[in-house]
Amino acid sequence: MLHSNGMEMPHWLAKRAFLTPERIALICEGEKWSFRRLEEEVGRMARRLTGWGLKQGDRVALLMGNGLQMVTLIHAVTRLGGVVVPLNTRLAPEEIAWQVEDAGVRMWVVDTDHEPKAAAARGSCGTTAFTWEELTRLPEEEVELPSRLSLNDLHTIMYTSGTTGRPKGVMLTWGNHWWSATSSALNLGLDPGDRWLAAVPLFHMSGLSILMRSLIYGMTAVIHPAFDPAAANRSIREEGVSIVSVVGTMLTRMLEELGGGSYPEHFRCMLLGGGPAPKSLLERCKDKGVPVFQTYGMTETASQIVTLAPEDSLRKLGSAGKPLFPSELRIVKKGVDLPPGEAGEIAVRGPNVTGGYWKRPDATMETIREGWLYTGDLGYLDEEGFLYVLDRRSDLIISGGENVYPAEVEAVLTAHPAVEEAGVTGAPHEVWGQVPIGFVRLQPGTATGEEELVRHCRERLARYKVPVRIHFVSHLPKNASNKLLRRELLQLVPKEGKGGEDL
Repeated sequence: MLHSNGMEMPHWLAKRAFLTPERIALICEGEKWSFRRLEEEVGRMARRLTGWGLKQGDRVALLMGNGLQMVTLIHAVTRLGGVVVPLNTRLAPEEIAWQVEDAGVRMWVVDTDHEPKAAAARGSCGTTAFTWEELTRLPEEEVELPSRLSLNDLHTIMYTSGTTGRPKGVMLTWGNHWWSATSSALNLGLDPGDRWLAAVPLFHMSGLSILMRSLIYGMTAVIHPAFDPAAANRSIREEGVSIVSVVGTMLTRMLEELGGGSYPEHFRCMLLGGGPAPKSLLERCKDKGVPVFQTYGMTETASQIVTLAPEDSLRKLGSAGKPLFPSELRIVKKGVDLPPGEAGEIAVRGPNVTGGYWKRPDATMETIREGWLYTGDLGYLDEEGFLYVLDRRSDLIISGGENVYPAEVEAVLTAHPAVEEAGVTGAPHEVWGQVPIGFVRLQPGTATGEEELVRHCRERLARYKVPVRIHFVSHLPKNASNKLLRRELLQLVPKEGKGGEDL
């Protein structure tokens, strides 16, 4: 728990409910909640959690899909000074159990759809778990809820896959979320009539940031249980949605569903993350008058930290844009700032950047120095200060907007008794952008098949991390330091028509 010795302000939900009580806060599956209603529902749940014994600083994990239940719990836990640990519902039970234990979670809540997965995860984790229905049966304790918050206090621990080893818990304070929302508003502007569609998961930074902005801006968040292009387009046309957060595959599917139609005049922003957009997609958006803001960001920056404005989307094709106010950006190599045009590591700094990783001082010291977050991503700046991202965290695979780190998949493959060593890289895919491909060298005298290794991975990894193909090879490409050269792995794929064993 971070100390409450920084700037304090009225609690966001209480303040927003006081300022604009009748304004619509949420639209979800046919229901509309005003900010007054949201505060009332959150207050009831907070009093139940208080009666159970939840205290300031306690971590609460949520294994839930998008919906009013998850929104209520996020606000109720943090209303009491608790810390939310959102769990990716696509993770395997083993991955979920590890994150719950690592975060020192005191309780976790699961919705009906994910009870089977939670049951499997709880087998190796003794933390108290509740369903939503069980929580609603807890007695409410009459207690005066905190009226103020400190921007220095911890709000969220959100796990992000690391380039090596286990995922790291990114610690995000109220202040990180505040400055992320403020930076976004200074870039996009504020409109009292804005409605922001959250068809991305609320357990991801892009989804959670929409909830934070809703409170701060007094803006309506339109929550969809899952992404559906027809439903997203319908919300824009019929529910007044003016801003949508998407990754490239989502945008492509929305345009396909839109067909020969167009978006209404009130729609003002398609916030695009998950990597640079292809020229053909940007040109289609321009022809249809779809305003696309390309972005660069990560969990560690509490959403986007660099954004490309629509007027530059074709002129600066492939660029992520310029750093948002009040963030800073450097391109460095061996501690030296590089001039325009030269590629190096992207480093960012600003009040929206995390202060570090949960229980990982080593990773924090390695990644954050003098306030600068060294992202591990490679890029360069042009003469006008626009950022071009060359490689997302070196070997990162981005599949349908989800980050897949090869080292994590390789660790699972090498845990199979027949596998001596493994390498994983991304292969182009017309729908998902990239998909993981595995390469394994077997232990001498052992035998196994692709189907067995895929099943082994499915039992231990989220579905999007499982290799779509596994090739058996006699060697893996390495450099003079015996480090795996993942970029050369695809050269080992047998040519079409080649018979016999893989290389």
